[in-house]
Amino acid sequence: MSNSKVVVVTGVSSGIGRAAAIRLAEKGCRVFGTVRNPAKAQAIPGVTLIEMDVRDEASIDRGIQNIIAQAQRIDVLVNSAGVTLLGATEETSIAEAQTLFDTNLFGVLRTTKAVLPHMRKQRSGRIVNVSSVVGFLCSPYMALYSASKYAVEGLSESLDHEVRQFGIRVSLVEPSFTKTNLDLNAPQTAARIPDYSKELAIVTKAVQNNVQKAPSPEGVVTTMVNAALGPWQMRHTPKGEASLLAKLRRFMPAGPVEKGLRKTFGLA
Repeated sequence: MSNSKVVVVTGVSSGIGRAAAIRLAEKGCRVFGTVRNPAKAQAIPGVTLIEMDVRDEASIDRGIQNIIAQAQRIDVLVNSAGVTLLGATEETSIAEAQTLFDTNLFGVLRTTKAVLPHMRKQRSGRIVNVSSVVGFLCSPYMALYSASKYAVEGLSESLDHEVRQFGIRVSLVEPSFTKTNLDLNAPQTAARIPDYSKELAIVTKAVQNNVQKAPSPEGVVTTMVNAALGPWQMRHTPKGEASLLAKLRRFMPAGPVEKGLRKTFGLA
């Protein structure tokens, strides 16, 4: 165990974060998984649960220091904690947007800043940020969620240039629809503007249908493990729809891509 990679995975209470922590432990890594409330969290075989709220800088500092005290190093950080929001941009309050960014962007930034001094000291490390296909391909009625993931992509690319001099690399994982409770139970904006109601209902149903038909988190987890432990590359898109969308976005004209996107969400 002393030669195992020390991996920190944020947001392991459920979903892909939990599944990734389990798989990394099975790979022989020494895994620390962060949860907001350890007393309520379900134990994960082979994973040490650490109390940490990615929205709270002091909580993060305590959690990372706890990990360092136990393992003396951190080889990999997987930023998987995230939240979603469904609704028209005009319906989204500034407070709702700030809450979304506080987890999806600033949570990544806070945790990364807490880990980087230790990685710089050891002159090695890997940071894996879980983005989404909506981080490079916007979706209707998910403007703020898309914006937060676009921001994570820009942060990750810039950071990778800055830290590679220390033997640290940054990667992105960009999944599409995945069958998790996070996607099935996506929260919606509190405000409602009747002019948007018809399309929002169509998009909401399309999202739920796509999630129901989506693959289990296993494909995403395999991609996350490859990003964490395999040869470095900036972008990792799981096989299937995510990989196809990445190729379409890169090689096809914008018009057909936009038309296909609207069709996916049931819009004329």
